[in-house]
Amino acid sequence: MRIVKEAGERKNEILDVAGRLFAQKGYDSTSTNDILEEIGIARGTLYYHFKSKEDILDAMIDRMMGQMLVQAKALAGQKEIPVQRRLTMIIQALQIRGGPGDEIMEQIHKPQNALMHQKIQNRLLTELNPLLTGLIEEGIAQGICQTDYPSEVVEMTLLYVNTVFDNLAVRREEERRRKIAAFIYNLERLLQMEPGSMSEAVMPLFGEKI
Repeated sequence: MRIVKEAGERKNEILDVAGRLFAQKGYDSTSTNDILEEIGIARGTLYYHFKSKEDILDAMIDRMMGQMLVQAKALAGQKEIPVQRRLTMIIQALQIRGGPGDEIMEQIHKPQNALMHQKIQNRLLTELNPLLTGLIEEGIAQGICQTDYPSEVVEMTLLYVNTVFDNLAVRREEERRRKIAAFIYNLERLLQMEPGSMSEAVMPLFGEKI
């Protein structure tokens, strides 16, 4: 007997299955037929919810990023927590742990998933820039840092992180540590901060202890 599901439940099922297939096979190598066969639904049902495979990808990223960004925005508003600590907490909130989303984030840096990588990066840049710019402006008001270009510093930092630190874990340990140290060194100078003042905030993001 054919199982009839509510529209929201069916839509989430399609996103769950598509996300798993994108992670396993790569976005380019996954067809809409693969998704249909995995779920066992008619093509018309799929196109009722999504116009194309890229539309599925956009909705999947919106759902995944939306959940993380809600948490990040809540953390940014906790003014009683020091600025550097909130920075760490926000970026940690954006690191997926467990579930299909974890598999997706592990796969997006591969060539076959270039479109996924670009879309996720663009969403993070758009949503995170004002959030992190606000934190830097708080730091400026408190005398922690200084720059005339807080938004541009955030943009440069995010672009650097999303390129240089791709697949950081597979690098040689000496190279890995040097890149992390250089990132902290240059970020502190961009923000005219005391040497070492960003270590406590940044090092945990790479699984490193102070």
